Amino acid sequence: MSATVQTNPLLIGQGLPPFDAIRPEHIVPGIEELLSTLTSDLEHLEATVQPTWEGSVEPLTKIEERLGWSWSIIGHLMGVKNSPELREAYETVQPGLVQFGNRLGQSKPLYQAFKQIREGTQWQQLTSAQKRIVDAAIRDAELSGVGLEGEAKEAFNQIQQQLAELSTKFSNHVLDATKAFSLTLSTSEEIEGLPQSLLALAAQAAKEADHEEATVENGPWRITLDYPSYVPFMQHSRRRDLREKIYRAFITRAASGDLDNQPLIERILELRQQMSNILGYDTYAELSIARKMAPSVSAVEQLMEELRSASYKAATRELEELTTFAQDHGFTDDVKQWDVSFWAERMREEQYGLNDEELRPYFPLPQVLEGLFTLAHRLFGITIAAADGEAPVWHPDVRYFQVTGEEGQTIAHFYLDPYSRPAEKRGGAWMDDCVNRGQSNGQVRLPVAYLVCNQSPRVEDKPSLMTFREVETLFHEFGHGLQHMLTTVDYSGAAGINNVEWDAVELPSQFMENWCYHRETLLTLARHYETGQPLPDDLFQKIVAARNFMTGNAILRQVNFGWLDIELHHRYQPGGEETIWDVRDRLAEKTAVLKPLPEDAFLCAFGHIFAGGYAAGYYSYFWAEVLSADAFAAFEEAGLENEQAITATGRRFRDTVLSLGGSRHPMEVFTSFRGREPSTQALLRHRGLVAA
Repeated sequence: MSATVQTNPLLIGQGLPPFDAIRPEHIVPGIEELLSTLTSDLEHLEATVQPTWEGSVEPLTKIEERLGWSWSIIGHLMGVKNSPELREAYETVQPGLVQFGNRLGQSKPLYQAFKQIREGTQWQQLTSAQKRIVDAAIRDAELSGVGLEGEAKEAFNQIQQQLAELSTKFSNHVLDATKAFSLTLSTSEEIEGLPQSLLALAAQAAKEADHEEATVENGPWRITLDYPSYVPFMQHSRRRDLREKIYRAFITRAASGDLDNQPLIERILELRQQMSNILGYDTYAELSIARKMAPSVSAVEQLMEELRSASYKAATRELEELTTFAQDHGFTDDVKQWDVSFWAERMREEQYGLNDEELRPYFPLPQVLEGLFTLAHRLFGITIAAADGEAPVWHPDVRYFQVTGEEGQTIAHFYLDPYSRPAEKRGGAWMDDCVNRGQSNGQVRLPVAYLVCNQSPRVEDKPSLMTFREVETLFHEFGHGLQHMLTTVDYSGAAGINNVEWDAVELPSQFMENWCYHRETLLTLARHYETGQPLPDDLFQKIVAARNFMTGNAILRQVNFGWLDIELHHRYQPGGEETIWDVRDRLAEKTAVLKPLPEDAFLCAFGHIFAGGYAAGYYSYFWAEVLSADAFAAFEEAGLENEQAITATGRRFRDTVLSLGGSRHPMEVFTSFRGREPSTQALLRHRGLVAA
C-alpha cells in the first residue's frame, strides 16, 4: 500500500512539522512516495516549461519546497534525535534523494528556460530578488553538471552519491566516538579543582549511565567528551594525568577502529577533486569560491595572512607569559597542550579576578533570554513571547516562541533546543530553517527557525546556568535566526539566508555577539538566579577587560583551521607523497605556537568541512567577521549610550542586512547599511590587535 497524507505525516508538505506523530518508520515509504510524485511533476514541468517567471520559476519552486519540507525534517531529526532506526531509514532514502537532486539540477529544459528569461524582454520587469534567483539557478545548474553528457555525467552523479554517503558516515562516526568515551571518577582526589556545576553535571551523567546512587557530594562522577563536560574539566582539573588522558581522547576521536574517519577524509578529498575537474575547475577550492563573496582563493589567503601576521607575535608572547605564570606557581614541567586551558584559567582568575564558575549563577537561561529579547526589541522593534504548546516538539526541553512586529502583527516563530544531549544530539550549535518565508496560495507564508545549542543542561531544580561563552553562542545563533525571520523578501529562493553567499552568512550572527560586551545589554540579562541581584559592575568591567585575553592564540587557531581547509582543497593531492598529517604539520609551522602532537587527529572530527557546508569555506567566519565588526562599529560611532541613535541604526540594520536576505549581492547590502565598503580595522581593534 502506498503512503498517503492520511497515513504518513511526512507527506503533509506544509506548515509546522507534527513532531509528535513522526516516526522513523514513516521515512522510507513517505520519501519513496514523495519522490515518485515529484518526478512526475518535474517531467510535466519540463514538457510544458515557459521562459517566464510564472512558467518556470514558480512551478519549480513548488517542487523544491515540497521536497525541502519533508527532507529538512528528517535532516533536523538526524541532528537532534539521532537513533539507529533513524539512521537506517535516512541511509535507505538518501541515494534516491541525491539522484532526484541531480535530475533537478541537470534539467536542460529548465536551464534553457532560465537562460531565455535572462536574455528576454521580461528581464527588465523583474525585481532584483527575482533576477538574483534566476542568476543563481543558472549558476547552480552549471555547477550541478547541466552541461555534462555521457560518461562525464555518469561519473559526476556517482561522485555526488558517494559524497552524500561519506558525509553522513563521517558525522555518525564523530557522534559515536564522542559517545563511546567516558571517564568515571570516584575519589575526592580525582575531582580536585572541579567546580560544583561540573560535579553536578557529571553526577547526573553517571546516574543516567547506570550509577543510580550517584550524588554531587559522593559521586561517582562521569566526565565525557561532550563540550559542557570536556571544557570545564580541562580548565579546572588539578589532576594533570587525567587532563592528558581526556585531551588525548578528544583529539583522537573517530581516528581508529570501526569509527576511523581517516580513509573517509582521503576519499572525500579525492572525490571533490575529481568532481571539480569534471566541471572544468582545477581544484575544489576554486569550485567552492565560485559560489561565494570572496573573489578568489588568493584573496582568501591574503586575508588569512593579514590575520596570521597580526596575531602570531601576540600568540607567541601569550604562551611565554603563560609558561612564566605556571612556573611562578610551582609548575616545573614544559607546558603541554593539556596544560594550556588549565593555566590560562588560573591566569585569567588572577589577572582579571574572573572565573567562569563565578559568572554562571548570573546567567540562568530564562534571564538571558529575557535580556536577549529586550535587546532585539530595542534594536529592531520586534517583540518575542513564549508560545510553548502551540507547536509539537521533538523533546520536552524544546521551547517555541512567537515574534511580532511593531504593528503587533505576527511575523515569525522559532524553536529553541538549548541543552546538550550527547546520546542523540550532535555537538556544536546551529540555526536551520523549518519554514521559509514565501508565498502560498497568494498569502505570505511566515518563516519559522530552529535554534539549536548544546549548553549545560538544567541540573535537578536549578535552571541551566550558562558560561559566558554559552551566552555568546546563543546570541550568535539568534543572529542567524533574525536574518531568517526578519526577511521581507517574498520569494523563498532569496528570503532570509537563502541565496546569501556562504562567506557573508555569518555577518548577523557574529554581529550579535558584540552586544554581550555592551554594558546596558549585559546588565539586563545577567541577574543572580537565587537573589535576582544584577551582575556587579566590577564583574562587568572584568568581562570586558578579559575579552581579548589570549586573543592571539584564539585567532591563530581559527587561521590554522581555515588555512588547513583551503590547503587540503587547493594544493593537497590525495594519495600523493604528502599525507593530510604532513599538511597539518607544515601549516602548523606558521600557524601554531604549540605544535600539534603526532597523534593529533582533530581533522577526523572536523565536521564543518567533511560533513557540513564549510568545505573550502571555513575562512567564511573571518570574511564575515570583517563585515560584522565593521557593522557593529556603526553603532559605536553613533554612540552606544545614545538611545535614539542606537534605535535609528538598529532599524537601518534591520531594513538592510536582516531584511534583504539573498535578494542583492552581500557587498551591495553591506554598503546600503554602512554607506561604504568594509575595512578590516574594526575587526583588528575588537580583537585587541591594534590600538583603538
